[in-house]
Amino acid sequence: MSRQVKRWIALGVFAAVLATAFVLLGEWQLRRLDERRESNALVVAHRDQPVAPYSDVMTGTIGDDDQWYRVSATGTYEGTQFQVRYRSLDGAYGSEAVAVLTTDRGDTLLVNRGFLPRQPGHPDGVLPAPPDGEVTVTGYVRRDERGDENATTPHENQIRLIDSEALGAAMGVDVVNGYVQLIESDPPETDALAPLGEPDLDEGPHLSYALQWFSFTLIGVVGLVVLIRADIRDRKKEKARAAAEATIS
Repeated sequence: MSRQVKRWIALGVFAAVLATAFVLLGEWQLRRLDERRESNALVVAHRDQPVAPYSDVMTGTIGDDDQWYRVSATGTYEGTQFQVRYRSLDGAYGSEAVAVLTTDRGDTLLVNRGFLPRQPGHPDGVLPAPPDGEVTVTGYVRRDERGDENATTPHENQIRLIDSEALGAAMGVDVVNGYVQLIESDPPETDALAPLGEPDLDEGPHLSYALQWFSFTLIGVVGLVVLIRADIRDRKKEKARAAAEATIS
């Protein structure tokens, strides 16, 4: 077996390994796309359901598949608020205001009232007070955010992640699992807080990434064929040149 043939075999093995890896990466991105589409379909199905009392929906531990139902609750806000730092909305940076609602059923329910923009170069602002007296809120059901204890444990009423269990432990009360992301309030909320809006139903870059990985596979295969053909052509030219030189001699 000539050195050139050995070289082709080595290149073929290398190309096969790369092609396999690229195809697997492309298939992984397609699976991620399917998961995103299923998640979006679940969000739409839950979002389009009629508004239900929170007590009919938030009956246990809220998981990914329990989110985005619309629920309502009536009660009064307590004095405690938590400022969720390092948040962003539509390109602006700031914080979110999580208030504690004591419902007319006697439950303690967390309500994310909205986003407080931060002025560039300034620290987070002071959270505005929630509406006084009895309020009725409507919002999306959200699960607890996952993270380490330092992010979920309040320090001077500031947190980085919303975790109902951690906040309940800090206040010394039982809290309904998860929280409600406010859509509307009666009486209305202050204009200082921007609503967080509906869930993002974008499919993400998974399809384009998959196409890129499959394109890399095709480029690699075509490149290998072109390289081998070029080697064969050069080898034929070399043999023809050698034959011509031998004839002249």
